[in-house]
Amino acid sequence: MRPSWFRENATTKRLLRIAFTALLLAFGSIMNLNANQSGNGKRVPAEWEPQEAVWLQWPSEFERVFQPAFADMTAIISRYQRLNILFDSMSDHKQARQAIEAAGADPDHANIIWHHIPNDSAWMRDNGPVYIVDNGVMRIQNWEFNAWGGAFGSHIPFDQDNRVPSLLGEKLDMPVDVIDIVHERGNLEFNGVDAVILNWSTLGDPDRNPGYTREQAERDLGQHFGVSRVVMVEGIPAGDLTRGHIDGFARFIDAETVVVSQCTADSHCQPGDGADGSVYDNAAKTIAAAGFTVIRDPILGQVRYRDKIFDTNYLNWLVGNGFVIAVGFGDEGTDAAAKQRIEGYFPGRDVHIVEMLESWYDGGGVHCHTNDQPAL
Repeated sequence: MRPSWFRENATTKRLLRIAFTALLLAFGSIMNLNANQSGNGKRVPAEWEPQEAVWLQWPSEFERVFQPAFADMTAIISRYQRLNILFDSMSDHKQARQAIEAAGADPDHANIIWHHIPNDSAWMRDNGPVYIVDNGVMRIQNWEFNAWGGAFGSHIPFDQDNRVPSLLGEKLDMPVDVIDIVHERGNLEFNGVDAVILNWSTLGDPDRNPGYTREQAERDLGQHFGVSRVVMVEGIPAGDLTRGHIDGFARFIDAETVVVSQCTADSHCQPGDGADGSVYDNAAKTIAAAGFTVIRDPILGQVRYRDKIFDTNYLNWLVGNGFVIAVGFGDEGTDAAAKQRIEGYFPGRDVHIVEMLESWYDGGGVHCHTNDQPAL
């Protein structure tokens, strides 16, 4: 056990980082105001900033196995803030209501708003909007979506998903900018001030953007997001058909601090193993070299589910108004340890762990399923 002086010192440092983040955000607002006056004021709010709502696309057809976890997420989110749920059919709506009731929640809760909007999948992080404040106006960006470059099979539909951001723009009366680059929001981590972190292995995927170069990407991302720091890591964790979405292993917790997964002797991956361990280690080095403080989040175990072995990697969390939800793996020890670590990353927020092995088996977790709408 670490001595008390170490814990107190760590707490002091964390509180200083939070205060520094507040100053950075205030400074960023001033800089954005000045930029607005010159016609170039853009900012993507950080996930920990105040939110207007969280959005979900309720699982349909082949993804119905996700419904219990979606019901648990609904029960939690609706306690704290508005939750908008898209459903593809009246049958889906009925099943959603039943699942929410089975989870002990009220599908007619005042914070739950239902929308009959056609959609293809339950992964709204990726096909849903990117929200950006541009010259004081909240806008929606609709990046092209082609179902992760067809990585899950050519039979996976995506046309309806690709239209969702534009339809939400109409519903919310927000201007929509259609961007002719295939990319998913799960591969975008913003600090709310001046930086985005992403995995080039995803954006540069030839099945998404053939012939696209890193130099083009740096220019495009800087222009579209109003950021001066574009940090690109590279590498694909084993079995990750998204080709390494950044929200699976590197997350901002304040404007200058990034948490990055770390393999251990107890995890399936190993440090510097030439596979996942090396992807995470190299990402940590790249992010640190860009000037950010890096905290390594240890992977303390592994679980077998059906025919796969998973590392207990908890970074695919959602941050909301007063809460955090993280993926649970059904391992009481690692779940509890992760909850304690995340409470340290986001002091003052309630941390919830939701078992989501079915989602993890299919390639993602709570962050992948949700799409947060910032407050203006």
